[in-house]
Amino acid sequence: MVIGPAFSCSLYAVCYAIDTMARDYYDILGVSKSASTDDIKRAFRKLAQEHHPDKGGDPEKFKEVNEAYQVLSDAEKRGQYDKYGQTFEQARSQGGFGGFEGFRDFSTWAEASGVNFEDLFSGIFGGGLGDLFGMGSRGGAARRRRGRDLEVAFELDFKDAVFGVKKTLSLERRVDCTACSGSGAEKGTSIKACDRCGGSGRVRSMQQTIFGTFQSVTTCPTCEGAGRVPEQQCRTCRGSGTELRTDEVPIEIPAGIEEGMTLEVRGGGEAAGRGVPAGSLYVHLRVRPDERFERDGDTIHSRVAITAAQAALGNRVTVPTVDGDVELKIPTGTQPGDQLRLKGKGVPKSRGFGRGDHIVTIEVAIPKKLSRKHRELWEQLRESGEE
Repeated sequence: MVIGPAFSCSLYAVCYAIDTMARDYYDILGVSKSASTDDIKRAFRKLAQEHHPDKGGDPEKFKEVNEAYQVLSDAEKRGQYDKYGQTFEQARSQGGFGGFEGFRDFSTWAEASGVNFEDLFSGIFGGGLGDLFGMGSRGGAARRRRGRDLEVAFELDFKDAVFGVKKTLSLERRVDCTACSGSGAEKGTSIKACDRCGGSGRVRSMQQTIFGTFQSVTTCPTCEGAGRVPEQQCRTCRGSGTELRTDEVPIEIPAGIEEGMTLEVRGGGEAAGRGVPAGSLYVHLRVRPDERFERDGDTIHSRVAITAAQAALGNRVTVPTVDGDVELKIPTGTQPGDQLRLKGKGVPKSRGFGRGDHIVTIEVAIPKKLSRKHRELWEQLRESGEE
């Protein structure tokens, strides 16, 4: 099939309309395009706290903020977004939309912007772009659905967020049928080619569109793209290949995860049966506060109170860290508000090796009640002018 000028022009209009509706991730986070990684992190943490659903926030806004952070916090994704995600003209200038070279440019832009290129044209023409021209999907195979995605909220301890942890979630979801192992066929019976599509998983039809008449190739509704159907349906799942039951889903939370981030567990969603891939499980993470610590990126902050004598003369005190209690040296003449650094006692760095630091802020505790002896000593200091 030859793509005529009218089609190319209309395709340009469709792409341009989509681009103008693209969300600006920098605006979502309220930062400039020149913002540093730390600026982006600070903006994300503030907005995640403000819009978190568990705190009465807007769930859609929370997802939008998380999506923006996932892109802008990753150097490679941010580079792609800066190159293709802002204006259609930028993607067009890389090679134009003349012929299929333009399709490749737009596909790159779409991937960077979070637009599913196949789903876009499926919505317009009833099939993927390859289906529109009778080519099928990548590799010539029919596009098949996958199981339903699931979303859960999960709260973890501050220390688990720092070091990472493996957990198991108990979920009620559709899983492969135990009787037929997900095939949909009764035990002892076979799977046969689908009569409707002849085993191809696709059906062809002619469609009248505003661009003219096109031959459309869509997923077979009978076998749902599998190309094969049970000769005799499983009596347990009635041929669906799935059953509803409570199931254990293992998740691995990486070290350094932050409040409000979302973890995707591929295959952790619901099964679809008949060899179709399961959906994904999206775990929205919330970090339980620890009254001893505060976190700023890779750095952990805490406070310790010492006596005036310890501040003046110096000493060693025990302070808690995520690694356990450690001994901290208080230098002579330490002032209230001074910050002492424990190197390598912070959060593991998400990119590269090593860990951040733990900063301890000094507070000097002044006694409210004094014994006679202590009062005399303080008065002597005051009189000497060296208190």
